[in-house]
Amino acid sequence: MLYAVSGPSTSISYRRSLDYHGFRRRRLAPARLCVSASLPDANGIKVEYTPWLIVGLGNPGNKYHGTRHNVGFEMIDRISQEEGILLNTIQSKALIGIGSIGEVPILLAKPQAYMNFSGESVGPLAAYYQVPLRHILVVYDEMNLPNGVLRLAPRGGHGYHNGLKNVMGHLDGCREFPRLCIGIGNPPGTMDMKAYLLQKFSFEERKQIDAAQEQGIGAVRNLVLNGFNHSTTRFNLGQKYKYHKV
Repeated sequence: MLYAVSGPSTSISYRRSLDYHGFRRRRLAPARLCVSASLPDANGIKVEYTPWLIVGLGNPGNKYHGTRHNVGFEMIDRISQEEGILLNTIQSKALIGIGSIGEVPILLAKPQAYMNFSGESVGPLAAYYQVPLRHILVVYDEMNLPNGVLRLAPRGGHGYHNGLKNVMGHLDGCREFPRLCIGIGNPPGTMDMKAYLLQKFSFEERKQIDAAQEQGIGAVRNLVLNGFNHSTTRFNLGQKYKYHKV
């Protein structure tokens, strides 16, 4: 049986019966996708668009709302608002929403099994909707970047981030998937790292994070529509030096 969700100029569908239990034994590079959008080009030929799975890492519950460790969740909320995509379905232990950026179908997800078990959502969702690795964008907090500085990368390690490490574990250990890192800075002095991650931002830090998320929306749009290109390089360079006074 096919279930369809309609959006402006797109049609997004998936097979309810697709089995993902053997996902860890398979690579994420199928030739055919179950989640797709097709539109006629200028010559009347249908063009298929590969969908994106955009996942924000965080912890569920009001207790963690607004904390440093939850900026991934916040980024998904911002994209949801800007693109008019409702997050109103629970699937594979994640709160999800299906929509599009431009003509490209996207699936937004916020895993609800707590940060360190995020992969329990990402792996099954990627397998269920047959999203290739190169189109799984993971958004998370990064202590090795100054607060409010973003970095968009096509691949990388987990950098001791337990949520990201768990995601990689549920993707056959693969690291070749894009990620948007949101800088939150390092704990001051001898402050405990866990306490720092679960702490809310100061007023000035909050302003920097809000501005960064606004810039991140544009970066995500460009990535979904154009892939990694010169604009991505300029974006990363601008982020790297945005707090440097000349």
